[in-house]
Amino acid sequence: MRIARFSIDGNVAFGAVEGEGTVESGGLVLDIIRGIPYTDFELSGTKVPLSKVRLLPPVLPNKVVGIGRNYAEHARELGNEVPDVPVAFFKPTTSVIGPGDAIEYPSFSSELHHEAELAVVIGRMCREVPRERVKDVIFGYTCANDVTARDVQKREVQWARAKGFDTSCPLGPWVETDLDPSDLAVQATVNGEQRQLGRTSDMIRSIEDLVVHISEAMTLLPGDVILTGTPAGVGPLNVGDEVAVTIEGIGTLTNRVIKRG
Repeated sequence: MRIARFSIDGNVAFGAVEGEGTVESGGLVLDIIRGIPYTDFELSGTKVPLSKVRLLPPVLPNKVVGIGRNYAEHARELGNEVPDVPVAFFKPTTSVIGPGDAIEYPSFSSELHHEAELAVVIGRMCREVPRERVKDVIFGYTCANDVTARDVQKREVQWARAKGFDTSCPLGPWVETDLDPSDLAVQATVNGEQRQLGRTSDMIRSIEDLVVHISEAMTLLPGDVILTGTPAGVGPLNVGDEVAVTIEGIGTLTNRVIKRG
């Protein structure tokens, strides 16, 4: 099931996405959900065309935990070694935006990069999750763009500013709850030109590895997001560019880069 979060007439709700096609092509409708999707819920039967609503970030995470250098080719393209343990970092909630929202080019950077990633959405409170129970705590998967101020990342030891600035974490367009994430195509295009194309099967550490590793240290809450790393091909974004992240079985997340006002 595809679960979207949206606003219509000033109200915010969750809905199940039905039909075929894309956000832009039409043909999709939302069946409004009674309740919140992390618990037992019902479909109301009240349906609205997706074209009549504004899609929001599909979740409002308490925290976004990113994983760096989880694809060997990406590590090599930036001149880095593959780390012995997962490299984790945070992106704050203020970095999260939804499909169609603008990525604001930060004033303190001159080298902004896209990073297409599969995002894991947590569905229940959990800590110290054993490997055999990882699937039980996952709500679903969505597309993410770990937008990075690469020049800032290179010159600052911590990645907080480079990866945590406002609008640096586009998520969407919805959460797919019924998906095998083990071998999915992950693609990024800029102005229609392909930049990145990889597969989740190339990840150094699996989703099970990452959930176990992160939950050893911290409690994960419903709606929290784990970014699983990006394949090779990251590259520059400029003001005016349209960047699209497409993940097989989920859909496409599109955002445009603007100058910070």
